[in-house]
Amino acid sequence: MKRKEKQQFVEHRLGERRLSRFIPYLMVAPAMVFLLVFVFYPMLNLLYLSFFEYNLVNPKKKFVGFENFRNILFVKTDFRACFYNTAIYTVSVVILLILFAVMVAVWCKDKGWLNDFATTAFFTPHIIAMISCGMIWAWLMDENAGVLNAVLSFFHLPTLRWLNSSKTAMLSVVIVSVWKSLGYYSLIVLSALEAIPAEIYEAAALDNTPKRREFFKITLPMLSPQLFFLLITITINSFKVFDTIRVMTNGGPGSSTDVISFYIYRYAFIHFRIGIASASGVVLMLVLIILTAVYFKGLSKKVYYQ
Repeated sequence: MKRKEKQQFVEHRLGERRLSRFIPYLMVAPAMVFLLVFVFYPMLNLLYLSFFEYNLVNPKKKFVGFENFRNILFVKTDFRACFYNTAIYTVSVVILLILFAVMVAVWCKDKGWLNDFATTAFFTPHIIAMISCGMIWAWLMDENAGVLNAVLSFFHLPTLRWLNSSKTAMLSVVIVSVWKSLGYYSLIVLSALEAIPAEIYEAAALDNTPKRREFFKITLPMLSPQLFFLLITITINSFKVFDTIRVMTNGGPGSSTDVISFYIYRYAFIHFRIGIASASGVVLMLVLIILTAVYFKGLSKKVYYQ
């Protein structure tokens, strides 16, 4: 009897061990299913559709190989203009957001009612929908009845055609994007600043280290992991900008604010040329993959981890 009980106990333990091997896979299964359905399948389908001439009016697909890629890269000039606008927007937003996020975080690091209020004020735009922000700023930047031009007129300064001039339209969109996201990224940098050990600054103070040297030799290196994260996420989000452009300028005036995401939307849902839109999406995906790889290859070794 005891031998039988012992055998049952051993078999039970073996069953538990076998089950425990599958528990981690069961835990990550929902996330993997989500990625397969909503990430990997759309990516593969996008690549598949880019090799066809296909529109929503006539669902019959015609295989054209790399013809769609040849059209957008070498034949059609509008895609190259969109890519240039996207690059200008991305570089501007990445530089300004990282610069101002660090400045605001350093300023808000010291405790006080004014800094606490500023932290809340900077973060508030992040929780507002981008469409609402775009509509509000479009009203503020209106050429005739906008608040910004009213302020400029009050101080006897020349007014600007914020959204109606190709010289200022992209700048206006960049201003709104930086204003919208500044609080979120500032909080990330602020959290990293507060996590830096105080003993490092105390040792620097004992050595009478100048504040400028302390910032560049201590603060920035300690913030490098967070700044590297910001660089990648802001770059990816900037290349995918759509709602700001759609609400504020609709790609105009002319094509001065026409970006790749809006180009894809226009060809897919206005011109119904799914092949061209898919090829543009594949190019955008490849550019982001290459940029991310370049970031990791060139900058990951310069990131200081505690």
